[in-house]
Amino acid sequence: MLATHLIDVTLKGKWGFRMDIFDLRWDIVWNYRDMFIRGIGVTLILTLSGYFGGILLGLFLGLGKLSSKKWIYWPSKLYVDLFRGTPMLVQILLIHLAVIPTIFGHSLGYMVSGITALILNCAAYNAEIFRAGIQSIAKGQMEAARSLGLTHNQAMRKVILPQAFRRMIPPLGNEFIALLKDSSLVTVIAAPDILYASKVVAGASFRFWEPYIVAALLYLILTYGVTKIVAFIEKRFSNSYVPRKAEGREAR
Repeated sequence: MLATHLIDVTLKGKWGFRMDIFDLRWDIVWNYRDMFIRGIGVTLILTLSGYFGGILLGLFLGLGKLSSKKWIYWPSKLYVDLFRGTPMLVQILLIHLAVIPTIFGHSLGYMVSGITALILNCAAYNAEIFRAGIQSIAKGQMEAARSLGLTHNQAMRKVILPQAFRRMIPPLGNEFIALLKDSSLVTVIAAPDILYASKVVAGASFRFWEPYIVAALLYLILTYGVTKIVAFIEKRFSNSYVPRKAEGREAR
């Protein structure tokens, strides 16, 4: 009985409601399971689209920051500084409420605005990853490639980038995980992602522990899965990687 009294913790808000945090009603969340499933899909679409779009744009920006031509270097640098130095939430609101309506005359919906904002933000961080990865390769590699008759672009594509990619896998993986969590900010423009589903359930039931615990667990499961995938890719592309079949032949 004493233990029961010790864990009988209740919350009382300024509106006078009470809730026992050890008497959670998961049936409320279960009733909204379709919304959470849709939220997972929206979250993954936003994250994957924003990430791979950010990879492509970030590569060009990273190469731009390494360019000796000022008309390429300075726009790339200003872009990276702008998007790395301002909050993503502000960027999402500006793109959704100001930039896209100004260009097209009306909003194109949460998906277009959300993906656009995530691509532009992710590209700025990926640009720095590409720049640092390329600069980590010894200058002698480029000189050796040029001495073999390769052009600068060919040497970059066939010699420098493949070597730099191995070193860029961990930070690129971390950027994907960060973007997955930051995609929850798109709920501010009513994107029906995981966090939006939790807000709907909390507003409809006036229960806050259950929906937000579920949201946290779903993000945790997604990020854990991505972490495992990144670890496998990092191991696969490491210099010390030995395939299992080859490892078995060596053992004989």
